[in-house]
Amino acid sequence: MPAALESEKWKWENATAGALAGFSTVAALHPLDVVRTRFQVSNGRPSSSALYRNTGHAIYSIARTEGLRGLYAGFYPAVFGSTISWGLYFFFYSRAKQRYLDGYEQQLGPRHHLASAAEAGALVCLFTNPIWLVKTRLQLQTPFHRSEPYSGFYDALKTIIKEEGWRTLYKGMGPGLLLVTHGAIQFTVYEELRKLAVHVKEERTNHKDGDKLLNSIDYTILGASSKFAAIMLTYPYQVIRARLQQRPSTDGRPVYSDSWHVVKETARFEGVRGFYRGITSNFLKNIPAASITFVVYENVLRLLRVHGSNT
Repeated sequence: MPAALESEKWKWENATAGALAGFSTVAALHPLDVVRTRFQVSNGRPSSSALYRNTGHAIYSIARTEGLRGLYAGFYPAVFGSTISWGLYFFFYSRAKQRYLDGYEQQLGPRHHLASAAEAGALVCLFTNPIWLVKTRLQLQTPFHRSEPYSGFYDALKTIIKEEGWRTLYKGMGPGLLLVTHGAIQFTVYEELRKLAVHVKEERTNHKDGDKLLNSIDYTILGASSKFAAIMLTYPYQVIRARLQQRPSTDGRPVYSDSWHVVKETARFEGVRGFYRGITSNFLKNIPAASITFVVYENVLRLLRVHGSNT
């Protein structure tokens, strides 16, 4: 097979592996995503009262008052968005890396991985912001809300466009683009730790291709470590985006006018702590999620490549 076609085939296999990884992650850990979103938009104003004391209490309360449906609110857009996001992300990421690699005869360094991940993240953000906005709104619906609830993904999409216009679908785009740094940090840390792990395997076993010696436990540790680093550095952007994407109050006025309004109000009423609301449930969801994602991705990619080489 010509080199160009071979390279293109691997990019599509990256996309397939990424999509399957994203689906697996959401299906396993969605209730924690619901809890995180609800914590993120709860504020410290004197007029507000916290519905949940902690992550465990939140899961118990949602299950008791809303049932399984509450714990899986926004599941369809979460699955749809995550599958598309990871598929596109790995596709754009592998294309960007290949482009940089074409100009170098040596291994790519951290700056190339950072640039590739940032490029992929920005492109994915443009495609998927409307999906995440709908997901956030569905997750925030509770029996206590006075607004007419959305019946599902398509109803939410239709109602938002009708009542608020197309531009609303891109609310939170600013912090969303800033969150590109999250993926960039995560993938850069992952790639550098992966190279280190391969080197260690080669040194210990005298094997020339340490990449083949990496197993699911290695990918679990690599995925969790890279995700931890990314969360610690970028979590406030997630809080800002979630608050911007809330449904307007019953009088039609948005809760926050823009990102700077969110920052000012959060700092005023909650201090630094407000920018890290929901981080516990975020860790509980995303650390294992990252591990699942990379374990599935690497193993599916390996399987596809073995199958491809045999055909």
